[in-house]
Amino acid sequence: MNEKKLQQYAELLVKQGIRVLKGEEVWVYASVQNHEFATLVVEECYKAGAKKVVVDWSCEGTDRLTYKHMKLADLGKVAPYTIAKWKYASKKLPSKLYIDDEDPDLMKGINPQKIAKANMKAFPKIKPYREAMDGRYKWCIAAVPGEKWAKKIFPKCSTEEAIEKLWEAIFYTCRVEESGTNENWDKHNAYLLEKRNWLTNLNLKYLEYKSKNGTDFKVELIKGCAWGAGLEKTDTGKEFNPNMPTEEVFTSPLAGTGDGLLVATKPLSYQGQLIEDFSIRFENGKAVEVKARKNQEVLEHMIKMDEGACQLGECALVPYTSPINQSGILFYNTLFDENAVCHIALGIGFKELLPNGASMSTEEATKMGINNSMIHVDFMIGTDDLSVVGIDENGKRIQLFKDGVWAI
Repeated sequence: MNEKKLQQYAELLVKQGIRVLKGEEVWVYASVQNHEFATLVVEECYKAGAKKVVVDWSCEGTDRLTYKHMKLADLGKVAPYTIAKWKYASKKLPSKLYIDDEDPDLMKGINPQKIAKANMKAFPKIKPYREAMDGRYKWCIAAVPGEKWAKKIFPKCSTEEAIEKLWEAIFYTCRVEESGTNENWDKHNAYLLEKRNWLTNLNLKYLEYKSKNGTDFKVELIKGCAWGAGLEKTDTGKEFNPNMPTEEVFTSPLAGTGDGLLVATKPLSYQGQLIEDFSIRFENGKAVEVKARKNQEVLEHMIKMDEGACQLGECALVPYTSPINQSGILFYNTLFDENAVCHIALGIGFKELLPNGASMSTEEATKMGINNSMIHVDFMIGTDDLSVVGIDENGKRIQLFKDGVWAI
């Protein structure tokens, strides 16, 4: 492995991802199998001036055993020490870096209904603390290769070769080079912000999606709601990049709107299980029918997690020519696959895109049209012939995407 690029990547996540400032507290979420890279990240945090770095370790094997053997009643409980941790985070607002390496098939064979019901039971207990943190802290999700994840992508390679290939793919899609990595991200953020500002200034009322695969969908947007992209800010103006990689420009549609069919173009990894070859049909803003060749039951449970799970929280535009899609790799990981092509998300929307949204309560944002849910699940709909048309309040039609790429 290229040690120089590993160091550059660790530095990137700290300096461009969560953008650690002097005196800050940082929480890093990582698996035990990638402890060496996590150590590099912790060192970079301290070099950037962090006063304290806490690592929350996980292990795929033990996580799976938890869902396999624990009773549902116990899975849904939230221990007092977990509540205390959430309460602390909601007050101190540490920057959070999530380093993902999860096996896409981690929960294969585990009852999806058991997982769903446990999450539904536990979520209300931590929801107040999550909502108290929304828009107020810096966070970033990135990835490193896990053995099973790498073998899923490159099944014909040895484990060592698969991990090496996945590292190279991560470096490529995250614009990591032995020198100039931070400059690459400054340019990329500027490009995304230019697209974001253009879309916001169009003051669109509707989006229309059409593709030869059957996608035919129209959704209403929230008046005054901005578009987001790349670099984001907390309510106090602290900057961070929440996703690495990222290629999207996105907004939250008006909850309870949307009619037509959306056909997924990539598998969806949800709660450790892969949903493949699926479509979702909407009527009056709600998912009323889902079809999937594989794991349809998981998809059905997902849209019933709560009242908002069957409604939309995000519409994101990503050109078919993105570096992730050009890599030719199906990552089986939403962080990467959602940034390969255009995608839509079921569940909670982004209240921070509303004027003064970061200071709004969930109830206030909901009244403005932001969907509220315990989930936010992205699925990909981009194709090489996808057309996306924006319609403004005067009925003017603006071609945003043609043949899967920006029309401007």
